Parts: sequence; structure tokens; C-alpha cells
Amino acid sequence: MTSAIIVAAGSSKRMGFNKLLAPLAGEPVLRRALGAFQSCVGIDEIIVVTSEALRMEIGAWKADGLDKIIKVIPGGAERHLSVHAGLLALNPACDIVAVHDGARPLISVSQITRCIEAAKTQNAVACARPMAETLKRCGPDGRITESIDRANAWIMETPQVFRRDLLLRAYAAVIRDGAHVTDEVSAVQHLGEPVFAVENAEPNPKITFPADIALARRFVD
Repeated sequence: MTSAIIVAAGSSKRMGFNKLLAPLAGEPVLRRALGAFQSCVGIDEIIVVTSEALRMEIGAWKADGLDKIIKVIPGGAERHLSVHAGLLALNPACDIVAVHDGARPLISVSQITRCIEAAKTQNAVACARPMAETLKRCGPDGRITESIDRANAWIMETPQVFRRDLLLRAYAAVIRDGAHVTDEVSAVQHLGEPVFAVENAEPNPKITFPADIALARRFVD
């Protein structure tokens, strides 16, 4: 059994409005992300970790076709706490779990499937793309101070997909040690376990700033 945890509990402070409800090609950002997991035959259940403000909206979507959503639970103060809450809510029969940012609405069904299949043999994988841009480090004043070697550098995306028991152990260690992690790759690496990249050749931006919505619309209009 494969479960998806959709993390949608952010405050959208950098947007100035709830980015998850921003319209994108006729449907809200979060609804579009959930729709990809609903359409993926490899996903058996969806758990949405979100804010109280979105519970009614998600309930309406569930009644309108997103029937793989089996639980809508409150998020934590930080992302890793939200993911941990989602892990504790999984069906006991689940053996593969995919964690996805609700603010990545352009994820494709085919890429979700590739990540799930890779996790079955490699135990821990992350949707990712190789870094193509030139990288520089800047000081506090914005002055460029040095170049950063982009060789073998990859940008982490979601979904990040794992054997359930491995991710549970990883987050138990994160909580126990008071570690701060920003994604599941870091949580699993905290255990010293390997994680492998699954290259994504398709657009999969995270909606963070207003300009990101305009960019995403170019890919779906």
C-alpha cells in the first residue's frame, strides 16, 4: 500500500494571501496538486496536513471527486512537525509513503509513479533536477564573494518517497534529537541512510512568491 502525505500547513507570509487557494488554470493551487495524486494509480490513500482555514475547502474537494483523501489533520508549527503528524496518521498497511508540498501544483502523474517505483528498490528517493545555473555566494550587503561549484549539485523537489518504516525511524530521531530539517531527505540522512535522486524533466516549481503563480500559468495555459 502506498500513501501520500500532502503538506499544506504553511502560513503564506511571503505571498500576503493564501497561495494554496490561488487560481491556476481554473482551479486552486492545492486542488491541482491533490488531483495529480488522486489520478495516480500507484497512490492508495491521501492524508492532507493543513491549517484549520482550509479544512472545509478540502472537505468539499473530497466530496467532489478527491475520494482518496482519507484524513485531513492539523499541521505543526514547523514543516517537520507537520510531516511527523502525517506519518502517525498513516494506515497501518502502508509500506511506501510519498511526501509532497501542496504548493507544487505542476507535479505530473508520471513523475509520481517513477518516484514510487524507484522507492520500492532503493528505499529512499527524492524528485530532483540537476543544477544548470551558475551559482555565487553573496555577503550581507549583496556583494558577490565567491563562486559555488555546481558539479553534481541537484535541486531537491517533491514528492520524496520512502519505505514507511525508514521514514518513521528518521522522524523519530529528528524529534528525539531536536534536529531542524527542511525536507525528508535531510531527515533520512540524519540517520546516516542513503537517499537517491529521481530526475524530473518536467516543470515542478514551488509557489512561494506572487511571480511564481504567473510562471506556473505559463506551463498550463
